[in-house]
Amino acid sequence: MTTQPFEDKPQTVFQRRWKKFKTIRRGWYSFQLLLGMYLLSFLLPVLVNNKALAVSHGGELFFPAFEELLPFVESYHAAKDLGIYDPRRPERLMRGEANYRLAKSQYEAADQGDWVLLAPYPYHPIENLLKEPGFEGRPPTAPDSVHWLGTDNRGRDVLARLVYGFRISITFALSVVGIAYLVGMSVGALLGFLGGRVDMFGQRIVEIWAALPFLYTVIIISSIISPSLWILVGILSLFYWIGISFYMRGEFLREKAKDYVAAAICIGESRRSIMFKHILPNALTPIVTFAPFAIVGGISSLVSLDYLGFGLAPPTPSWGELMGQGLSNISAWHLVLFPMGALFATLLMVVFIGEAVREAFDPKVFSRLR
Repeated sequence: MTTQPFEDKPQTVFQRRWKKFKTIRRGWYSFQLLLGMYLLSFLLPVLVNNKALAVSHGGELFFPAFEELLPFVESYHAAKDLGIYDPRRPERLMRGEANYRLAKSQYEAADQGDWVLLAPYPYHPIENLLKEPGFEGRPPTAPDSVHWLGTDNRGRDVLARLVYGFRISITFALSVVGIAYLVGMSVGALLGFLGGRVDMFGQRIVEIWAALPFLYTVIIISSIISPSLWILVGILSLFYWIGISFYMRGEFLREKAKDYVAAAICIGESRRSIMFKHILPNALTPIVTFAPFAIVGGISSLVSLDYLGFGLAPPTPSWGELMGQGLSNISAWHLVLFPMGALFATLLMVVFIGEAVREAFDPKVFSRLR
């Protein structure tokens, strides 16, 4: 009599939770869509850009747009090098950076074998279009067949600024949450595991730090220097770790009193092993379920700071700055509708992901959401 080997290995806790997460459709689909959009945003230099994907001029082939993705590609050429004429004074060559949209029309009119392959949406988020041939009216202008979401009050394309602002917002939130989690989990784990005087004095230091006014700190720093993306990430990370440390401290205080920790101490496990191998995996559930909502807070914080004028330095593409323009030009409906719609859709997807993660990690059979 032959015994049948076990074909299916028992699933780990994480595998069971991941399988349950995929069964929650709105969270799973939101996760796939948001992840796909974020990964696609790193290809924006070849999708939404005023630089050409390829230029053939005088028998030579250039790839201007790819120099942003591939630093070793050297393809910068001035307008005069590509023989682009000023439409206002056709007898003179244009100077400065090449206008590839103008080059395309001039090459097609000349019909000498030169050509330009533009990006699918040939506009840049910080490009001023006021002097562009064919630009009509005073900015902001409403959506049309050329500028799909219109232009802002400085004559810049709204769609280009929205998609680049999406990448900046998600990168900002993920960076803040990642750094805050690393610091907060480390501090909270040490305070909760060591306890005693370390916990008492450590908590007083954390409470003093939490009492610092966040907005005033940002205003002071913004008045001294022009904040960049990573400076703002550092500033917000200095405050965001506090809440995470409280969660982690509470989990370590609860877990270290359980029998499996006492057993690990009895068999001679080191403190490092007990903290990271035994307690930490059992303390991650509330931290993981809180992460998507922390990302929502990070995106909202950047939008709020940009709206108040203490965020990213102009002309960086920003949803908050676009919404500020919309409230200043309330008759320009596209400056209100599209930025707020993009923010609403993004936060809604993140919240759906957070609810699905919370339900997947819920140890109860019937979760709170049911």
